[in-house]
Amino acid sequence: MDARFDLFANELGLTFAKRFAGAGLLIQQSPLPRSTQELVSLRASQINGCGHCVDLHTKEAAAAGESAVRLNLVAAWRESTVFTEAEQAALALAEEGTRLGDAHHGVSDETWARVRKHYDDDRTAALVVLVALINAANRLAAIVHRKGGAYEPGMFAHALD
Repeated sequence: MDARFDLFANELGLTFAKRFAGAGLLIQQSPLPRSTQELVSLRASQINGCGHCVDLHTKEAAAAGESAVRLNLVAAWRESTVFTEAEQAALALAEEGTRLGDAHHGVSDETWARVRKHYDDDRTAALVVLVALINAANRLAAIVHRKGGAYEPGMFAHALD
């Protein structure tokens, strides 16, 4: 199935995409480690079934030096030994923040305590905003049927120039 609509070819869509990317840039420039940002974005995108975003975040993470082992184990992070306690807390937040409809309680107090144990206020703020942003990006891509497979690292940044 081809994409239904090209948001970047529409003036309103392109303007929104640039502003949305600006919010993403704020997170990229935050003290939250880039590897954690990509792992969180990848996990939320896997849960949401967003092929475009899984493709994008896998390739961006790899280009930034993330190992294939860690990328391959993101979907099974609880059953692996390659993630730090801080990364596990971030991945738990990503899952619970993404599965709001499935987890009627939202983000559990236990997960929140794990996040706060490992992240200061600025990193926590970046993590919370990142989970919200990646879920929004997943929904945008799903609505217009944007597929994965053709993304090349750095492509998104250049599309918005």
